[in-house]
Formats: sequence, structure tokens, C-alpha cells
Amino acid sequence: MNSTKLTDLIKASAKSTPADLVIKNGKIIDVFNLEIIEGNLAIKNGMIIGIGDYEAIDYLDAKGAYICPGFIDGHVHMESSMVHPFHFSNTLIEHGVTTIITDPHEIANVSGSAGVQFMIDATKDVLVDVFFMLPSCVPATQFEQNGATLHARDLAPFYKNDRVLGLAEVMDFPAVRDTEEKMVEKLTQAVSERKQIDGHGAGLTETGINIYRSAQIKTDHECVTAEEALERIRRGMYVMIREGSVAKDLKALLPAVNDRNARRFLFCTDDKHLDDLVREGSIDHNIRLAIQEGMDPLLAIQIATLNAAECYSLHHKGAVAPGYHADLVLVGDLRELTIQKVLKDGKLVPVLSDESVKSNIGVPHSAPEELKKSVHIKPCSPKDLKLNLDGSKVASVIEIIPNSLVTNHVKEMVQTKDGEFTPCIKKDLLKLAVVERHNATGDIGIAIVKGMRLKNGAIASTVAHDSHNIVAVGTNDGDILEAIRTLEDMGGGLVVVKDRKPIATLSLEIAGLMSLQPLEEVLDNLECLHHALTSLGMLVDFNPFVTLSFLSLPVIPEIKLTASGLFDVTAFSHISIQ
Repeated sequence: MNSTKLTDLIKASAKSTPADLVIKNGKIIDVFNLEIIEGNLAIKNGMIIGIGDYEAIDYLDAKGAYICPGFIDGHVHMESSMVHPFHFSNTLIEHGVTTIITDPHEIANVSGSAGVQFMIDATKDVLVDVFFMLPSCVPATQFEQNGATLHARDLAPFYKNDRVLGLAEVMDFPAVRDTEEKMVEKLTQAVSERKQIDGHGAGLTETGINIYRSAQIKTDHECVTAEEALERIRRGMYVMIREGSVAKDLKALLPAVNDRNARRFLFCTDDKHLDDLVREGSIDHNIRLAIQEGMDPLLAIQIATLNAAECYSLHHKGAVAPGYHADLVLVGDLRELTIQKVLKDGKLVPVLSDESVKSNIGVPHSAPEELKKSVHIKPCSPKDLKLNLDGSKVASVIEIIPNSLVTNHVKEMVQTKDGEFTPCIKKDLLKLAVVERHNATGDIGIAIVKGMRLKNGAIASTVAHDSHNIVAVGTNDGDILEAIRTLEDMGGGLVVVKDRKPIATLSLEIAGLMSLQPLEEVLDNLECLHHALTSLGMLVDFNPFVTLSFLSLPVIPEIKLTASGLFDVTAFSHISIQ
């Protein structure tokens, strides 16, 4: 801020010059004292400059609404929405989210530095403030087969950008514990740049948390129990309470929050599909759910605003007070969190559903051609999908836990024919395949999954965390093979196959992760996909595609599948299926 702008703010605050806007008749949420203030709110040059009686050029009558700080998502992967960042941002602002901290490691695992640069460029002029944490683990582990590798030297240029806040979730714990040179270099680089480091402490012991804190890792969003949350708080970490499309941890973590430690918690969504985002919201949904579970509404709002801002040293965000950005949400009912209006930098956000304003809010940043050609697989045949079992019919199985990223490693008696595994719908034991899709290596991992509840056909996706190879599950090899071939022809996306024919698809042309289509068309295609799933007899209380996308992530316990085979996360090594 230069001296001229600062002078303007001081003069307006001193009432020597008029404010740009005064919001009258509002109930201001004081996130510092957790109380409600009666008073007018004055804004100048996008900043709050006073609470009280002010003259202004324009006035807004809040009509008794509560005035909250703009909500902040502490950790989100924009790619998981499957739409262009432009459309994602427009959706967030309607839910009162005015700031996000994002980790572009999904697209980085496909396209490296070019993918990261695209995400930064694509969010430069969107309606919300987008800050970045640089991908720390590309690939996620040494056992992955992804599309790119990012070293510290590749990350260095991005630290010059003011919107880059630090190093994103460090998920390769063994590399930290064993002080592997490349990991230590990234950690040292972030510290020397005076940047923050995010953690990924899934399943870590107390010693593991000690190691993370000693490495200057500050946050964790992988807690699934209240005790895990408390262990991290005791060691000085911030805990993100996550509620996304698969990982729904809020209810389990809320018992850890009390009057003494509440300032160490913030909300995040991590991964949220577009249809879930539109239907239930983003951080606003986290707040509502916390209130429904008994949390004081003012505390829930504090966690969603001030806590997140302070965690990431965003000193001018997160509060309705002089000296803070005028990112505001006007709420009718505090418990229902009914959003009436949103202001960004002191200006009313237009109603984006109004066709007359769409042409005035910009257009999506174009994606480079190199990001649109990301599916490269070796021709796949039926024999590539065979899963031979030697002698015993007992095999290791990946058991899904609904609405969780965690899986169980179980041993099951499985069905075979001529020494080969055959899916059993009655026992819900299906075939899972992960096909390398970046360098046409021909590597295919085959395993058995329990809990998908698919009665017919197959589904497949190029969204497969974090390497984003093709992941497919099905009741028979023919449909699985057709699903894989369809994704290759599409250049990436989601597909449902029945009787050897694709019956619903969604093209994800940008790195096989995001669509070039407008938001409404993506929503229509997602609805068609869900209808197609019901035609396969899949009636579930979880999102099958999101669940499928995490079955290949070898940093979440207990067992996953990569293109190289079955992976035991606890042992941190590939294992035999028997």
C-alpha cells in the first residue's frame, strides 16, 4: 500500500472525507470477542475503515442481517471440482467463500510446472482471492508412476509470486523421517523463503507428529478422530476440520474443540465434486454442520474466518473490523446461515445466475494445448486384466469405508475360475484396475475391492489421486476394458459402461482433470452419470467416482492400488495379493 492510499483510508476513517460505502442496520459479527455489535460499517477503497456513524457516497441497508467476514477454505484442490478455476471461483463466491488456499498438486502430477503455472494464471482475476501452496510431493511417493517430477529447483521461481504462501501438504512421511535429500531441500527452501509448510499426517504416531513439527510443518488436515486432533494441537499444529465429498471428518473431530484450544482449528474441504459443491456448499456447509452438531454459531464463524487467516498470516483478512479487507457475507438466519449478499473488496458480488451479468465477469483463461493431450496408454487387451491366484483362494482385498479416504486391508475367500479371480456381485468383490496413462508404459495394477456395491458394468476415471492414472472398477473384464478405451478416446474424464457400451460420460480435457465445458453442462453430465450408476444397480450413500479416485493414493492407510500393484501403506511397500 502506498502513502496516497493509506492517507485516503486515514482521512475517511477520521471522517474528514466520505467513505465509499456504509452498510447500515446490520449486526456485525465480532470474531475477536465472539459477540454481536450493533453499528454501521464504513468502507473505503475495499477496506473497512470504521464502525459507527459515517457519511458515504453510497449506502447499503442490511435490513437486520448479520455481517460476517468472508469465509476462508484453508486447503482445497480446485481440480477436484472438475471445472475450470474460473467456474469454480464463481461457485465459491455465491457460498460466501472469498478466499481459498489451494494446492495444485493434482494437475502438477500430470503436467508439472506447466500445470501449476496454468492454475496461477487462471486465477489471477477471478472473483475470490486464490493463494497457493506449492506441491511438495510430485510424485506423491517414489512408488508412483505419474506425469511429472517437481524438485526444489522447479519450485523456486514460483516463490517470487505474492500469492504463493508456502509448501503444500507433505505427504511422503518416510522421506521426511529418513531425511531424504530432495525432501530436505524442499523443506529448507520453504523455511528460507519464510513460507509456511502444510502437513499430511494420515495415520502418524506421536513420534511422527514430533518429526513433522521438527521439520517446521505447521498444519494437518488428515485427522479422523478427536484424539488425533488433540495430539497435533498439543504439539503446536493447526488442525483443519475437513468436510469434502469423500472425507467427512467434521462430526468426528468436533469433540476435540473446546474454549481453550478453538483458535487452533480451521475448516477446509480438501476435495469436493462440483455437484456436491453446488448442492450443499463449501465452507458455509462446514459452518452449518458444526452448528447443527451443537457448536456456537459465532465460534463456527471464527474458525471459518479469523483462525484460517491467522494460520496463513493473511493479516488483513478474517474479521469485520477497521484495517481488514471488506470481504463480507450478509447472513439472514445465523443458525441456518442463509446467505443474502456477498461483498468482495467492498463491492457487491453480482447475482451470477442472472444472464445479464455473465458477460461482465470475464471469461475462463485458456488452457495450453500441452495440457489437453495427457492420456497416453499402451493398447490394452483382455489378458492385461487377468488376475491369477496361485493355489489358495484367500487374497488381500481393499475394503472401502464409506465417506472416508481410509481403507481396510482384509483377507477374503474369493471366487476363481481356472486359477483366475472372477468378480462376485453377491459378496461385493469386484475387480479394480489402475492403468498408467502418462508415458504408455503398459503397466497395469490389478486388485480386488470390496464395498463399491456395483451390480453390473464398470466405471472408470482419469481422476485418480495423486498420479491420476486411469482407475477402473467393474463386474466383468469386458466392461472394464471398454471403460479404459473410452477414456483414451475422450482424452480423459469419467465414464459408466454397461454391456460393452458407454452409457454416460464427462470429458475432462484439461489434464484429464477439468472440463472445458460451462458449469451448467458439467452439472448436466454429472447428473447423467449418477443416473447411469443407478442403472447399474448402484444405490450407495457415498460418491462412487470420488471414492474410486482415492483407491490409488498410496499415502492413506491401509491399502491401495497403483499401476505397479497392490500397496500396503503401513509397510510403505508393494505387496503380493496373496
